[in-house]
Formats: sequence, C-alpha cells, structure tokens
Amino acid sequence: MKRTVFPTPAPKTVLSKSTLSAALAFTVLAAGSLGVLSTPAHASDDMCNVPKADWKTKEALTEKLTAEGWDVRKVKTEDGCFEVYAIDANGKKVEAYFNPNTFEAVKIKKQD
Repeated sequence: MKRTVFPTPAPKTVLSKSTLSAALAFTVLAAGSLGVLSTPAHASDDMCNVPKADWKTKEALTEKLTAEGWDVRKVKTEDGCFEVYAIDANGKKVEAYFNPNTFEAVKIKKQD
C-alpha cells in the first residue's frame, strides 16, 4: 500500500491594523510612482505651450529649414508643436518638433 502525504495548511497569521495600513500605503505609493514614471513625454509638455494666435506659419518654418539646408518633406501640427519630417543638411532622415512661435527645436529624432 502506498503512503500518501497530504500537505499541512500554513499557520494563520494575524496582522495588526497598523501593519495592514503600512502595506496598503506602500502599495498605493509604489503604484502611483510607476504611473508617474511610465507616462510618455510629449514635445509639447514644456516648449510648445503657445496660444494659436502667436503661431507663425508652417510655410515660414519650411523656408527657415530650407535655408539651413534641410529638404522638408512634411510639416504638420502635433501636440501643440510643428512636427517636421525632412532630410537634414547631413543627409539624415529627421523627425523634429519645433516651437510654433520661436521655431526653436524642441526634439529631434534622427534615423540612420
């Protein structure tokens, strides 16, 4: 006859209210910090918060970049910035974001 061994139940642990409160607070803080850290950064967060009345035209930005040696393929509005797809003066494909008032480059992504 085979002998069967049944697992014994784990002892019951009683936690105090203060321990449960601390664990809950830690969980809430940890989850909250993950939410803050995982939010995507947009180009408009700091640099593109400009009223529409103060915007310059897409054509003016295209002229500026063309004068700097860029071959501008497309300009569109994205998150309050001008998003430009172009070939820069070095021949690299570029996706760049510009402040619509100052034409300051907020973010530039170059592709190889």
